[in-house]
Amino acid sequence: MNRLSVIVFGSVGVLILTAMILVVMPYVQFMVVQPEEGLAPYTTEQQRGRDVYVSLGCVYCHTQQPTDRAFAPDSERGWGRPSTPGDYVYDHPHQLGTMRTGPDLFNIGARQSSAGWHYTHLYNPRAVVPGSIMPAYPFLFEVKRELGPDDVRVDLPPELAPKEGFVVAKRDAAALIAYLVSLDHTYPSRYLKYTSEQANLNSGAPR
Repeated sequence: MNRLSVIVFGSVGVLILTAMILVVMPYVQFMVVQPEEGLAPYTTEQQRGRDVYVSLGCVYCHTQQPTDRAFAPDSERGWGRPSTPGDYVYDHPHQLGTMRTGPDLFNIGARQSSAGWHYTHLYNPRAVVPGSIMPAYPFLFEVKRELGPDDVRVDLPPELAPKEGFVVAKRDAAALIAYLVSLDHTYPSRYLKYTSEQANLNSGAPR
């Protein structure tokens, strides 16, 4: 066997080994992970909202993975217990995120369960959080002169409300809010030692 053959077969072997370690083994491990007992699959509307979340690139500014207090004060921020593999069984692809330009959203549905608040925040974050640097998403809404029976009207302060008509959520906005409100992982975890202290960490104030 000449030197070229050794290099070629050696390179192929390294690539196969790397793929086994980085792709196949984690996939096999994840297949045996069971969902947390309190975790429910997404509804059709929530899944649509999750797709909107992905398409808007929310993961670039928000995480969905509170960490242990030994690494970061996430519990003191009201973000809840550390996340576990069982929390992500229904997330394909996951939206863990690495940047925290905005707060962690793993438990945003528990911290802020008001859909009305989320609609206003999505239309113009500064309307409910002065000084927020989150971009507004007015294209997820429309202005109607008259409200229909199924329209979701967005409550806005006078200075942001249209001079005529009402701001109404489009379908993607409604789905996105349904997804955000569903993000409540305050149930006990089978993978963690759940104590009364952990229960207190889960009931943080809205952020």
